[in-house]
This record gives sequence, structure tokens and C-alpha cells, in this order.
Amino acid sequence: SALWGLMMCLLCSLLHAENLLVLTVATKQTEGFRRFRRSAQFFNYKIQVLGLDEEWKGGDDKKPAGGGQKVRLLKSALKQHADKEDLIILFTESYDVLFASGPTELLKKFKQAKSKVVFSAENYIYPDRKLEAKYPPVRDGKRFLGSGGFIGYAPNLKKLVEEWKGKDDDSDQLFYTKIFLDPEKRVCVVKLFLCLDHRSRIFQNLNGALDEVVLKFENARVRARNLLYDTLPVIIHGNGPTKLQLNYLGNYIPQIWTFETGCTVCDEGLRSLTGIKALPMILIGIFIEQPTPFLSQFFLRLRNLHYPKQRIQIFIHNHHSKEYLAMKVIGPDDEMENAEARNLGMDLCRKDPDCDYYFSLDAEVVLKNTETLRILIEQNKSVIAPLVSRHEKLWSNFWGALSPDGYYARSEDYVDIVQRRRVGLWNVPYISSVYMVKGKVLRSELDEGDLFHGGKLDADMAFCHNVRNQGVFMYLTNRHQFGHILSLENYQTSHLHNDLWQIFSNPEDWREKYIHENYTAALKGKLVEMPCPDVYWFPIFTDTACDELVEEMEHYGKWSTGDNTDSRIQGGYENVPTIDIHMNQIGFEREWYKFLLDYIAPITEKLYPGYYTKTQFELAFVVRYKPDEQPSLMPHHDASTFTINIALNRVGIDYEGGGCRFLRYNCSIRAPRKGWTLMHPGRLTHYHEGLPTTKGTRYIAVSFIDP
Repeated sequence: SALWGLMMCLLCSLLHAENLLVLTVATKQTEGFRRFRRSAQFFNYKIQVLGLDEEWKGGDDKKPAGGGQKVRLLKSALKQHADKEDLIILFTESYDVLFASGPTELLKKFKQAKSKVVFSAENYIYPDRKLEAKYPPVRDGKRFLGSGGFIGYAPNLKKLVEEWKGKDDDSDQLFYTKIFLDPEKRVCVVKLFLCLDHRSRIFQNLNGALDEVVLKFENARVRARNLLYDTLPVIIHGNGPTKLQLNYLGNYIPQIWTFETGCTVCDEGLRSLTGIKALPMILIGIFIEQPTPFLSQFFLRLRNLHYPKQRIQIFIHNHHSKEYLAMKVIGPDDEMENAEARNLGMDLCRKDPDCDYYFSLDAEVVLKNTETLRILIEQNKSVIAPLVSRHEKLWSNFWGALSPDGYYARSEDYVDIVQRRRVGLWNVPYISSVYMVKGKVLRSELDEGDLFHGGKLDADMAFCHNVRNQGVFMYLTNRHQFGHILSLENYQTSHLHNDLWQIFSNPEDWREKYIHENYTAALKGKLVEMPCPDVYWFPIFTDTACDELVEEMEHYGKWSTGDNTDSRIQGGYENVPTIDIHMNQIGFEREWYKFLLDYIAPITEKLYPGYYTKTQFELAFVVRYKPDEQPSLMPHHDASTFTINIALNRVGIDYEGGGCRFLRYNCSIRAPRKGWTLMHPGRLTHYHEGLPTTKGTRYIAVSFIDP
């Protein structure tokens, strides 16, 4: 059976692993090291870590050719294995290395090389280009030695490093290169029989070879294939500037992958979150860096997050709210720029030992998943972002890859991740808008106080650049639906209620704020009433939509006098003039047409079978009725094929009286519901009048459609 075969394969791997030891150097347990260790554990490698918690003296970015400390540690470790002639030792880097297969395949390929020691090979000579002429020619494959990975019998490796007398910051690669280039040392003296893995059968160095490597998906496994040599390397090394490409490969190798459920072995563990006191303390940093629509909805969603307010602190740049454990507000008068404000938010968490997590949230993020905080905490990552993207667009809060100059580049799987065709946890080079950082990471690896400045980079790019430079991985999860990002490009602030104009730029959010919650039911015919013959009544607007439209009209304030010569109507003609303001007078004509087309037309075509409308109109206006101004409207026909009449305030509270009477049918509607619309035929049959408003002020929105 398949299970029996899997068990035998595992047993075979364990038996082979007995003759194999992996040695690596790691002075710190970075995220790269932890990934390497998970990779090794997945394939059942036996690992011995050298130099853990030892100070690193092997060089830095200013002296990239260092690494001698690794040779010193290896030389010391090999003393205990010198007499084990059958023991095969793999020495490899750890921070930027992944295993792609297990010990069985590794040992098989090593023995096929028929050499005592096999080094990785690469396209570039390093660190001394003057030695290039001394390298033996290679008919097929990579020519130059790479010191990031090599494998050999224990006695031979001991002989390899026994002459090392260098300093910790001397070059390990230069040391090994000189041995390889000296034929006498390589073969005669120490009997190394040293060779290079020219065709990447064991080691795949990515530097200078990115075009050679692709991912091969098959049978729930993913392998990196070298297309140039048609090989399947066992060890993948993101050497030089290719660490980001290794991070990309690390999203698939060695994880078992299913597109339905995401990766199944990518977490170090989940935290059990029960009881308020047991829950981590979270500082939420909120950033409103530019005019942003739907802010009231933003704060409502923040309040509705399923996380105890007693375990949340709030930092807001440019806005405020109350109800939480603690709050710090930086308003416009403080004149604090974006990067400084973001640094301050993180610093508040960094300096508070009780701050377990820092959650950065930009106001343009529509965070609809109320479990977001718990979900992110349970992933147990240093830095993690939930996927959000613009509605039905590919614009999102992450990049899958970077260009050579550090800007955006589209990764092969970017679209699949955004559209959730591939679901999982992803190591990515850039995140923005919404993400969570562990407090202990801010107080350790990311203890640098200024993470949001970096040359000419903007704040988000500088943050990601600085996080990457500290060896901290940034993750993105799309395992759940979290929400989306607002479009801010066309947001104008010249109106009283600017969100009303967002029906084009942010249609989903416009609908949520302004369209009645029961509209969908009405569209299915469930809430449509017919109080008079061929007069339909159904919900269309929220109270907010009604209130803001009325307030917008009163803010404009130029109500007509009922004179048909009023030029503001711009070509429309009212049979019976009213006290009104037209949509085109407040610059709302395009938006109103979009509303009619998206929300009125679908219902019209259901209620009047065989009639199809493009919702063209010449007249669309808000009418005001007052007892001492214009209380009623005389009988008339509308200049339309059909008319909608939306009640914008509440009878019995805002006004008394009012309503509509259809004379032909002697049928009246005397208590119009706020946010509901009457829809009725215009010409010929539905001769009607506006009943007197006896107290207060009544507002209705009227459209004569298909005149």
C-alpha cells in the first residue's frame, strides 16, 4: 500500500542517515537558521550546530570575503570524527540554505561522484579573480569552487582543514580555493581526491544561476530543477545577492503543498488563546496619512475586532477614539511626518515590556475579518501581514519579488497568491498597509529606533529594507479572506460628505455605507410591496445615505423658487415646479446615474417584465416640502417612463403629513419609509399629487427616468 511504501522509504532514509552528519555554523538563531533547521528536520537529517551563541568575528558587509571562523569551528569539530572512515560529513551554510531532498539521495549522488570530497560550484570566481587562469578547464558545468557547501568522508575533511592557521576574518573560500588549485595538495599529499559539483547535482548556488532554476511541481512535492543541466539539486544555497530568491523557493521547498489548504508544515506551532489575561497585549498603530474615505466605517470595524479591548492599546497618527486600555494621539497640529510617526508607534511597543505585539494599520485598509488579530498571532511569526488587495484588482499590500535596485518586481506566483489560487503562508520581501510585529523582535533584532528611513526610499520600503537587512523574515498569509484596500487616487474633499462621490472608485465600500441592508432581498422579490396598482415599494438607501444627501443639499443651499426658467435645471423641465436642488447643481449627476444603473435598473427589469432601461434621465433632484414654503404638489403626470421617489427622512419624527395619492386608483401612501423608494409609471396612467406636509420638513429624492 501507499502507507507501507512511505514507511519503508522513511526507514531507508533513517538507515542512510546513520552514516551522515550535517555540520553547520550559526552563531545566532536567525529566521534563516530556523528555516534551515525545519528543512533538515523535515528530511530527517542529523545536524550538529557549531558556534551557537559565540560572537561572530568572521567579517561583515565591509569585509565580505571573511568566514575563517567557520573553518576554525569545523577544524575543532572534526577532531572527534577523525577515525570514522565510513562517516560522511556535509558542511553547509545555514542562514541562506534549504534542503530539497533527503539523505538517501544526497549520499547516492555523493558516491556517484567517486571522490573523497565534493565542493559546490558556481559561475563566479571569488574572492580573488587573479586565480581564474589557474582553474582547470571544464567542458560542461560550473568552473569555480564555492565554499558554502561541501561533502566528504570525515578523515578526508579533517586533512582538508588541518593546515588552517588563519584568522577568523580571513577568507574561508580563498583557503579552500588554494587547496583545490594546488594539484599536489588536492591529490598526492592529503589524498583528498577533491572535485567540484560542476552540474549542480548536489549543490545549487543561486548566485549567477537564477535563470537556470525553476520549480517543478509533482505528486504534492515541489523540487527545484536546474534546466541547464537537467538536474535536481539536493541543497539550495541563496549565496551572494540571491537570498530573496531563496526566500521565494523556501515558500515551496521542502513544504508539502496543497492548493486547497496551503502548506501544512510551515508553522512552528500555534498558541492556545483562552482567557482575557492569557491573551497577548497588542498596541495598534493607526495611520491616516492622506484624505481617506469611509473613516467612520474604519473605526467601526476596528471596534468590532474580536479581541478584548482591555488587551489593546491605541496609537493614532491624525485621528482619535476612546474606550481602549490606553491611547496616544498624534494629530495634524503636531506636524509629525509619516516615517517619524511610524517610528514612534513601534517605539511605544518597543519600550513597553508588556507589549507583546505591534499591529500597524493604515486607514485605507478595509479589515473585514473580525478574527484578524487572533489569526496573525497564531501564525507565530516575527513579522506577518494579512493579504489585502484593491477590489477586483491586482494591487495589494505585498511584493513577491524585488528588482535589482530594490523596487517592485512581479514574482511568478504573485497573481495566484493575490487571487488565492495558491493559499498558504508566504515569505515575501515587501509588505505594507497592515502587518503585525512581535514585541520581543522589536526589542531584539529590530531594536534599531529608526526603521522607516533609508536614503531616498519611502517609509514602507525603508522599513522592509531594514527588516531584511537584520535577517528577519516578513510573511504574508492568504489562508483567510481579510478584506481589501481602498483606492484613494480620486478622493476629493471639496464636499460636505465626500464619500457620496466614491461610487466609482470604491463601489463595494460605497454600497456597504449607502445601500440598504435589505436591498439584496428586494432584488430577489422578497421585500417588494405594491401599495397601489403598478406602484412598487422597496428599500434602497441606508439612513446614512438619506441624511448625507439631505445635508449635502442644505449645505449647498440654493433651493429653486419653483420657476421653470431657473437655468440650473440645464435643459430639464418640471411639469409642476417644486422647491428643489438638482443633482447636477452639486456635481453629483454622474454618480447618481451610476447609482440608478447599478441598483434601480436591475429591480426595474424584474418588476416590469420585458422592459429594459438604461436609466437615462433629464431630471434628478431633491425636493423640500414645508408648511410655510411649499407644503404639497398639485396633481400632475411625470415627464418619465417611470419615476422613483425616495423618502429621505422619517414621518412622525422629522415631519407630519405628506405622502402621495394616485388619483386614477384613489390610492394613497401616507407613511413613506425612510430609505425606501416608490417606483411607478410616469406618463398616462399614474396621475398623482403630493399630499400636504403639515409640520416640519419633508425631503424626497426624485428621478424621472427614460423621459
